Amino acid sequence: MDWFAILALAILVFGVVLVFMAVKSVPQGMNYTVERFGRYTRTLQPGLGFIVPIFDTIGAKLNMMETVLDVPTQEVITKDNAMVSVDGVVFYQVLDAARAAYEVNNLEHAIINLTMTNIRTVMGSMDLDELLSKRDEINQRLLSIVDEATTPWGVKVTRIEIKDIAPPRDLVESMARQMKAERDKRAAVLVAEGERQSEILRAEGEKQAAVLEAEGRREAAFRDAEARERLAEAEAKATQMVSQAIAAGDIQAINYFVAQKYVEAMRDLATAQNQKVILMPFEASSLIGSLGGIAELGKAVFRPEGGAPGAERRP
Repeated sequence: MDWFAILALAILVFGVVLVFMAVKSVPQGMNYTVERFGRYTRTLQPGLGFIVPIFDTIGAKLNMMETVLDVPTQEVITKDNAMVSVDGVVFYQVLDAARAAYEVNNLEHAIINLTMTNIRTVMGSMDLDELLSKRDEINQRLLSIVDEATTPWGVKVTRIEIKDIAPPRDLVESMARQMKAERDKRAAVLVAEGERQSEILRAEGEKQAAVLEAEGRREAAFRDAEARERLAEAEAKATQMVSQAIAAGDIQAINYFVAQKYVEAMRDLATAQNQKVILMPFEASSLIGSLGGIAELGKAVFRPEGGAPGAERRP
């Protein structure tokens, strides 16, 4: 009876152990491969899975989330024989757990070495200036090459980024001197261009000023000519009226001419620049009489038709 209890207890324990061996809990973001007698049979997805105890075992536990790998620093010789130190990072994601587990040994090591080899290949075919200015192009070329190479492994390389490109110190100093020289050259060109533009603007301003001045002189000459023309017309009209008065026997018209010439002669003598003393007889009554003649002449001109001489207008 005791042996029977012991056997039953052993069978119960063995059954519990078999159940625990058959049930597998797969965490989120992980995949487990199942092997039967060492051969791959299937893949367990996240959640609760079952296998055949004793016959089936868990082969590889793979992380299906995107993973980042650091690419170690390495020396690269560029196309123009410059030695630079380069490092970077690789982002990849396992898409097929079975292929990632059985198509390549040590997946992360393989990806790192493949990336380092292609970094030397891609960057070694470019000049130093291209390395420093075309980092995005380098990243895209590396991504295309490495992703294509890792596709048979069930892996998708999502990004490759070059973190640092470090030329030697002497080369950095040489590049700094070159950059300073280029900036000095650009500054000199900009200063020369500014002076040239300033001279052009100054010449344009002087040209415009000369044009405006010429137009002003032309306008002034036109105004002077117009004024002289009107003055000549007025003088001609006055002369005609005086001539008609003289022809009619009016003595006041003769006094008008005498007074006009008299006043002009005195004006010329008074405005002369030469220093002189003039002694001449001066009869104020004659000048006043001449001015009176001018007044009588004006009255005669503006007298209404048919009016008697000496008649005044009344309101």
